Amino acid sequence: MFPTRLASVAARRSFATVAPASSSSAHKVVVVGAGTAGLSIAHQLLGTGRFKDQDIAVVDPAEWHHYQPGWTLVGGGLKTKEELRRRMTDLVDPKFKFYNTSVGSFKPEDNAVRLGSGQSLQYEHLLVAPGVKVDFGSVSGLPEALADAATPVSSIYGYESVDKLWRDISKTSKGRAIFTQPAGAIKCAGAPQKVMWLALDHWRQAGLYKTDGPSDVDITFASGLGGMFAVPKYAAKLEQLRKERGVEGLFFHDLVSINGDKAVFARPDGQDKVERPFDLLHVVPKMGPHAFVKDSPIANEAGYVDVHDNSAQHKKYANIWSSGDASSLPTSKTAAAVTAQAPVIVNNILNTMDGKPVENGYDGYTSCPLLTEYGKVLLAEFKYGGVPKETFGDVFGIDQAEPRRSFYHLKKDFFPWVYYNNMVKGTWGGPKGWLN
Repeated sequence: MFPTRLASVAARRSFATVAPASSSSAHKVVVVGAGTAGLSIAHQLLGTGRFKDQDIAVVDPAEWHHYQPGWTLVGGGLKTKEELRRRMTDLVDPKFKFYNTSVGSFKPEDNAVRLGSGQSLQYEHLLVAPGVKVDFGSVSGLPEALADAATPVSSIYGYESVDKLWRDISKTSKGRAIFTQPAGAIKCAGAPQKVMWLALDHWRQAGLYKTDGPSDVDITFASGLGGMFAVPKYAAKLEQLRKERGVEGLFFHDLVSINGDKAVFARPDGQDKVERPFDLLHVVPKMGPHAFVKDSPIANEAGYVDVHDNSAQHKKYANIWSSGDASSLPTSKTAAAVTAQAPVIVNNILNTMDGKPVENGYDGYTSCPLLTEYGKVLLAEFKYGGVPKETFGDVFGIDQAEPRRSFYHLKKDFFPWVYYNNMVKGTWGGPKGWLN
């Protein structure tokens, strides 16, 4: 989460201190990115009592912080996008120094970050967590289609377009609906099908979709990947649901362009492109690292911050750390993953400050509360290797691959509430509950 729109920050006592323009400043910790990972870790560090006012600096150019896991709910007509955002300056603690600007470059050999304003920040430790870039231009014709309110093309991956999907679903009474997922890593890999399942359930309740015969609406899930989900346990259940509900699966079909009312898909190994007509098209564009990360000395070959899988410490620069979507950590890019990464990084930063060894405490945990219809959620929780690591399954013997109403209320009601009241304030530890 690292929008490019700059904020004009009002000076209020409840706001973080906004840094004046100067040539150079020094901090114990500089946090790049005030998204889920950046704010959670910065506030957890502050809560240790080890840092004085302005020891910790936070850098982000955004005016608004968005609860993006809730955008599937917006796409399904369950929430408004406005209720899921907060002003950035209301979330950043007053004890931080807040640089409400962009990052120009990293200078790890000098322990410095150069801001877009030209100012240089010196650090003892650096946390890089600016999220990833959603590249709407990766699909030819997509930006123009999203900007035109008359087209039945939408995407829940942008604030301007997230509510267009529900308008399109509500207006659709017949025809072909296509929901896409690209090849490659994206934020919340379950989201592309979550909105499809909600749309299917809406049309089913309206009498427009039938699982046992011809329907007014036909549904296709077109994915650049080879199956419904990466974790075998949950993939099996989702594939079962797809077949039972009569959804066409177009696997290894990667959307590359929109040509009027036709979607064009690339195929692997030089196969001919496939063109499909649509009456509703939901697009998930490709995503990747921001240029200021990708083109920096701290990135790996893929452009992500090059950190160790279990400690989140940089492989070359011992005082650099990364969490969330911008990191090279080989797990799904979700807010839930941050709940497990954050305490490990906080502990390791403190250990490093005290001359103690770094601990390899992160096992790849992440989670995807996967909406399968209105009122039910399949709660996927897993760690590295696609191995399930289930909070309720391990404790209560519940099969989390079975969609449940209780999980639905976690997704719809509890998670949005706990996110703004606790997680970004550094007091929520995911499956571990509230932190001291």
